[in-house]
This record gives sequence, C-alpha cells and structure tokens, in this order.
Amino acid sequence: MKIIIATGIYPPQIGGPAQYAKNLKEAFSAEGVKVDVLKYGIENALPTGVRHVVFFVKAFIKLMKADLYIALDQFSVGFPSVSAAKILGKKIIIRTGGDFLWESYVERTGDLVLFRNFYSGSKNNFSRKEKIIYSCSRWTMRNASAVIFSTEWQRNIFIEAYGLDSKKCFVVENYYGDKTESKEPMSKTFIAGTRALKWKNHERLIRAFGEARQLCPDISLDISNAPYEKFTDKIKSAYAIILVSLGDISPNMILDALRAGKPFILTKETGLYDRLKDVAVFVDPEDEKDIVEKITFLSDKLNYSKFKTKVERFTFFHSWKNIRNEFMDIYDAIK
Repeated sequence: MKIIIATGIYPPQIGGPAQYAKNLKEAFSAEGVKVDVLKYGIENALPTGVRHVVFFVKAFIKLMKADLYIALDQFSVGFPSVSAAKILGKKIIIRTGGDFLWESYVERTGDLVLFRNFYSGSKNNFSRKEKIIYSCSRWTMRNASAVIFSTEWQRNIFIEAYGLDSKKCFVVENYYGDKTESKEPMSKTFIAGTRALKWKNHERLIRAFGEARQLCPDISLDISNAPYEKFTDKIKSAYAIILVSLGDISPNMILDALRAGKPFILTKETGLYDRLKDVAVFVDPEDEKDIVEKITFLSDKLNYSKFKTKVERFTFFHSWKNIRNEFMDIYDAIK
C-alpha cells in the first residue's frame, strides 16, 4: 500500500499541520506502509492561484500511484489535490485543521468575530479573494471522498456553512498521549506563545494581564513562540498555560499542557469544551473582565492546586496508532 500525505508545512516549520503530518507519517510507516509527504516548496514564493496550479501538477503525478491520499487542509493543498483526484477518479480524504478563511478575514478587517458566528454574520463582507477561497473550499469538501474534523464542534459549523453531506463527514480526535515530564515552576509564568494574529486575541490578553498583575504582582506572561520541541520544554516548566483566542478548534498547546500536568485557562470558543469541561478553567474571549478574573483565580494557591490535580488525573488517551486506525477505517468505508 502507498499513502501520500499532502501538507502546506512540515518540520522544521512550526505549526499544528506540520506536526500532524510528521506523526501521521510515522504511525503509518511503523506498520511497514510506504508513505510519501507532498509539501509546499517553491509554492511558498508564488501568488495564490499560481501556487495551486503548481501543486496540482505535483499532486496529479503522486495520485496516479497512490492507494490513499490524505490532504491536511481544504484550500492550500486540498483544492488542487481534489481537483487532480476528480480527473483521475481517485479517492481522497481531506483532514481540516483550522479555518484559513476566517483567520484571513479577521486579519484583514480587524473584525474580532467569533469563529462560530463567522459564516452566519460575515459572508456579506467577504472580499473578492475571500469569496473565491470560500467557493473553492466548498467545492473541495463537497467533492472529497471524506472530510475529517478533529472535533464535532467544527464538523457541525462546517456542515451548515458549506452545505456538506454529513455522511461523508467524520471526526478523528487529536493526539492525547502519555504524561510527560513536568518541572516545578520557578515563577508564576503563564505561557501564551502563539502566532501574532488578531484572532489569537493577544491585545485583550495583554491588557487583561496588566490589570491582573496589579492584583497579583508576582505573575508574568510569556507570549514568545519557539520551535515545537523547545516550546514543549517551556510548557513543562511553566506555572500555567493561557489561550484566549476567538476560536480554537483543537489547540495543540492545550493538549501538550495536559500531558505535562499543567493547569490552563482556555477559551470557551473551542471544540475541546466537552472533552475538557471538567479540567479546564474556561474564559469568555470577548470579556476582558472575565480574563482578568480567571488569571487571578488561577494565581491563587488553593485554586491552582485544585486544577493541577484535575489535570494530573485526566486519563483520556488517543494515540497516533488510534488515529492511524481510524483513518484506515474511513478509507475502508469509502473505497
């Protein structure tokens, strides 16, 4: 059997899709399956549209000899890959990550619209480019053999927003691994390292943290990013993790915090709400006062100890082997 995994980014590049592609490849390879990763190269230097044509040619060639083709987004690699698959009559699975269209819209307009409200309230304000991205993404997901989401939350939003066939839409949860090393924090440092994008809600977080420090002067905020291995080391030494974005489907930073036994403050606008409702300190990302209150709450010794115990007792496990097997079950259902 030969599998192709298509991704826009791959290590040493930083990002969830890069790590997902790497680990999924290793999970398939561990079973003796031949896996090739098809990733952006020269495409990164090309304008939108041209890069899709170049990637289409690469995908077309790879698809001719592939038994299973997995594309890790619905636009950058998904659109050209499904286009090639339609011509060749090949089966193809799309695995969505975040939402490039929503992220781009918030970045362009500065409109801090929640992800769950985006498609119902902002479509009339789309630019010409955003309308094209929406149309291409809709065509891609409608014409894929199967579409995989990491949470039921995103699945439901996309089924309605894009008019998808629910029978072709599956959920494969992200990786929940074994506990890792956890170091005693040397200070009350909250880790919030993410990309400097508007939907990550950094400005509100920084303002709220400034207010919280007036009440708890011993706390500090670290918003710097780092390559994956170095960043997970920072998490292991942190006091707590904080993520207050306007919508985070299945944030890897929180899953890494769980493995390291670190308490965390998490936006309630997330697909992980049901899974983590008993262990997370949830926050309304639009309510700066609530963010301040949750920071000061977790800065308290007794509250911190309580939630640290909850995180340490969290036992849900979902390995890369489980993920690989679920991909294969979906492949068997569509072939």
